Amino acid sequence: MRLAQAVRVGSWVLIGLNLLMATGTIAIFSRMAPAIAVIMDRNDRTLQACEDMLAILAVVDEQGRLTRSEQQTFRAALQRAKENITETQEPETLERLEARISLMFSGDIVARRQTVEAILHLAQINRDAMTVADRHAHHLGRNGAWGVVFMALATFLAGLIFLRSLTRRVITPLEEIHTVMNAQRNGDTMRRCTGVELAQDVAAVFTGINEMLDRQHATTHVDGEIAPAKTPLLPGSEGTKDPWTN
Repeated sequence: MRLAQAVRVGSWVLIGLNLLMATGTIAIFSRMAPAIAVIMDRNDRTLQACEDMLAILAVVDEQGRLTRSEQQTFRAALQRAKENITETQEPETLERLEARISLMFSGDIVARRQTVEAILHLAQINRDAMTVADRHAHHLGRNGAWGVVFMALATFLAGLIFLRSLTRRVITPLEEIHTVMNAQRNGDTMRRCTGVELAQDVAAVFTGINEMLDRQHATTHVDGEIAPAKTPLLPGSEGTKDPWTN
């Protein structure tokens, strides 16, 4: 029946929209997770290296010199920063920083001040990059949230349309059949199934029920006093096979 096919198609459309919304939500959060991970992985390493270098410079002796162990720790932190270059401004700052290491280790105050400034500039570069990445993650989250809202709205509207169609084509005809059956049980043998703008399948069912009730009504008047009237075909039932006959 065409009606059954329409109901199946509508049901699958709603299922598909819900699956699409679920898949879209998962995809959005899956894209946000790497963005946050990039912030923590790429720039946090360099910031940690900058903190280690500044910590070493904070414990210099009165002559401004570093011990061999402190120099090794400083170089190790600088090497970590060089191996984790993620921004275009970092190489120049790292070169300027490395060029002053020897003078700074020997106690040169000017070199030490320039080294601190270079370290702070390197840290600021990475903080700015983290701010941009964080803004991008928030932007992605907002867009994703609105995308989910629109998908949910589309699913809601599709559900309303499907419910309206189901009510008009299935529920209302079933209620009409139920009303006719109750009327027959209560003694109103003239009550028949009626409706407007019926689907072709529903019109055929109504016609079949009405004809069956006409035949039943005719058999209860065997003396012929009441001649049963032929049930007219409902609109949309022309040329449709009677569902009550083989």
